[in-house]
Parts: sequence; C-alpha cells; structure tokens
Amino acid sequence: MRIRADHVVWDWNGTLFADNDAVLAAVNRVCADFGHAAITLEHWREVFSRPIKACYERMFGRPLTASDWDRIDVVYHAEYRAAMDRCGLAAGVPGHLASLRHSQSLLSMWFHDELVPLITRFGLHELFDRVDGLKAAGDGGSKAEHLAEHLDALRLRPKDVVLIGDVADDAEAARHVGAQVVLVATGTSSRAVLARTGAPVADSIPEALAHLA
Repeated sequence: MRIRADHVVWDWNGTLFADNDAVLAAVNRVCADFGHAAITLEHWREVFSRPIKACYERMFGRPLTASDWDRIDVVYHAEYRAAMDRCGLAAGVPGHLASLRHSQSLLSMWFHDELVPLITRFGLHELFDRVDGLKAAGDGGSKAEHLAEHLDALRLRPKDVVLIGDVADDAEAARHVGAQVVLVATGTSSRAVLARTGAPVADSIPEALAHLA
C-alpha cells in the first residue's frame, strides 16, 4: 500500500533513536527494585502498552500505588539516562531523512528539555519544522492528544500527515486525529503486536519510507 502524505511526523525512542538496550536495562532495574525476575527484550516487546502503569501492574500481578509509580518513575529514568549515551541512531538515519522531499517534524514522549539537546547533538535539528517532547511530569498517557496539539501548531491537516512510530499507541494516536501511520518493528513493540493494529509494518526506516508515494 502506497501512502500519500505531504508531511512526516517522526517518533523518537525506538524509531529514530535505537534505544532498546537502555529501555531493557531500565525496565530490569525496576524489576529488581520490586523483587521481580529480570525479563528479556522479547518479553517486554510483547507486553508493553500504554498507559505504562497498567503494563507494570500486569507484569507484577498487583495494583501499584501512587508511591509505587513515583518510585518506578525515578528508578526507570535514572537507569535509562545512565545507559542512553551508549545508544545511537537507527539504520538509515540521518541519510534517508535528509533526502526526503516531505516536510518533517518530531513528536516524542521523551522529555522536551532533554530531547532538544539530544537531537541537536546528533545533528538532526535542522531536519525538522518542529520538535515536541513531554513538557509535564508523568508518563504522558496516550500520544493522541499530543499529536493533535503538534499538528495544530504546524497548521497541518491530519489527512496530509503520516506518523512513523514503533508502538501500537502510535497507530491509535494517528487514527484518533485522522492521520495516516506506518509502524517500524525496531523498538518497544514486536512485529506481531504492531501487525494487530492493521497498520503497515516495516522492519527499518528505509522500508517505512518506501511506503510513501
């Protein structure tokens, strides 16, 4: 299926930023802190969903209190930040983005004040018309509301946009606002999980871009 769009909205973590190692290290630090056995990346990619609190509750087999969630938030992000410097860009980045004729922007569920310096360090900032990350505490919930605000700020019609991301929530967000979507099986969700959304699924950034007319 060929997708006609004028603008590409990119996800960051797991899509342009190959951070699976940092994610798994952070998740397993949380598991250890809560007395749960370490898990594999394959397991996490099968169970991950939003809201993330509910995901941990299913994995731990019990409800989480507000205090528990605050603890997870601190432990996870401390370990992730310690490991993320060992992570790099996904295959095809930045080359395939630089040659793309579409306008582009970046919408991430990572913290905005950390995201901007990171993409600047990688030399990507000039590729994007707009960069938005989380500007408030918490896990950010679904991406749908953030995507709607992002497109409003860019004055784009959702039907002219394709979102490229790595989790089922990206597909749900795109459909919620009326945008198109392509998913890449490189990040936090497995190909099987992504396929269940009914969206096109690619195995790399170049393959995802091949869906664009």
